Amino acid sequence: MLKGKVAVVTGSTSGIGLGVARALAAQGAAVMLNGFGAEREIEEIRAGLERVSGAKAAHHPADMSKPSEIERLIEAAESKLGAVDVLVNNAGIQHVAPIESFPPEKWDAVLAINLSSSFHTIRAALPGMKKRGWGRIVNIASSHGLVASVQKAAYVAAKHGLVGLTKVVALETAGTGITCNAICPGWVLTPLVQKQIDALAARERLSGEAARRKLLAEKQPSGEFATPEQIGGLAVFLCSPAAEQIRGASLAIDGGWTAQ
Repeated sequence: MLKGKVAVVTGSTSGIGLGVARALAAQGAAVMLNGFGAEREIEEIRAGLERVSGAKAAHHPADMSKPSEIERLIEAAESKLGAVDVLVNNAGIQHVAPIESFPPEKWDAVLAINLSSSFHTIRAALPGMKKRGWGRIVNIASSHGLVASVQKAAYVAAKHGLVGLTKVVALETAGTGITCNAICPGWVLTPLVQKQIDALAARERLSGEAARRKLLAEKQPSGEFATPEQIGGLAVFLCSPAAEQIRGASLAIDGGWTAQ
């Protein structure tokens, strides 16, 4: 479905972003990866995408907190792969603390990467999409873009902001062939979350399965994690003709979290 298209996926060397990148490549898209990691591992991921897609894949290590590097990321995608047709804003970080003791520098960092980076990527990629009359922008928000949790002031503020940005971009492109939507995952079983499960198990002397159930029980009624593959599948759907009139939506994939 995406043969001949070029996708940029931020924060895509692991977790949700990698799941989305693989799903887009499986549909034939050339993919620009972004993120940190061991050079050898990133090269293996890049080469794997090429094998799957039959198209080129590349990697750019832009720091998504720095607008100048974000601009170079989009420029690199255009020069190495071609004009950007699909933009997936996934890069994100987290910090947890009560608001009165929340370090201001952590607030600034979370807002920069989880919200402002999406403004900068969209600003850079949108003119080309408008010129060609087609584009898909998918912002990976969170259940925390729809509801809040304690001790996550910066993350919740950023993700709510990203949902708002999604709506504005959707309205500004409503008369074009460009769509902009948000995916709002709940708990997703990524390496980062697995570390939280392992830490919980060690701290409370639980089995791995018991720690997994406890982590899910508070928020996710299904009792199951969403997966990067499921989120990738939803991103692919949003790139399809069937999703042409889905604009400015925030689509939850959270096991019932936000239905409560």
